[in-house]
Amino acid sequence: MSNLVDLETIQPFDVWGDAVRARKVEGERITLAVVELARNAMVPEHRHDAEQMGIVIQGSVTFTIDGETRDLGPGGTWRILSNRPHTVQAGPEGAVAIDVFTPIRADWERYELLAPRPPVWPRQAGTP
Repeated sequence: MSNLVDLETIQPFDVWGDAVRARKVEGERITLAVVELARNAMVPEHRHDAEQMGIVIQGSVTFTIDGETRDLGPGGTWRILSNRPHTVQAGPEGAVAIDVFTPIRADWERYELLAPRPPVWPRQAGTP
């Protein structure tokens, strides 16, 4: 992979079925992901070795981390330490978030890449 790419050229993959789709850029020790959540999409409780931080850039989500629940809109952030339980539910309009994981999400290698398609964010010129 080139060191300089446009998001639209990165093939997406389904993380939690087609309701949660991601595109990732990986380094040796870090994963950056742009995650698209469909309307009311639910990510069930899970945990992973990687620490995670993120920000909502479009739409809204309800996050529960270690029993703390909060509604987050654009600009809302989260921090999830290694192996801490968390869930996410997208709002009625769906959401787009940026997630960063360290170390890399090696478990995502098992997902099949989908055909290229335009990302939900950023909107392309001429689209509503």
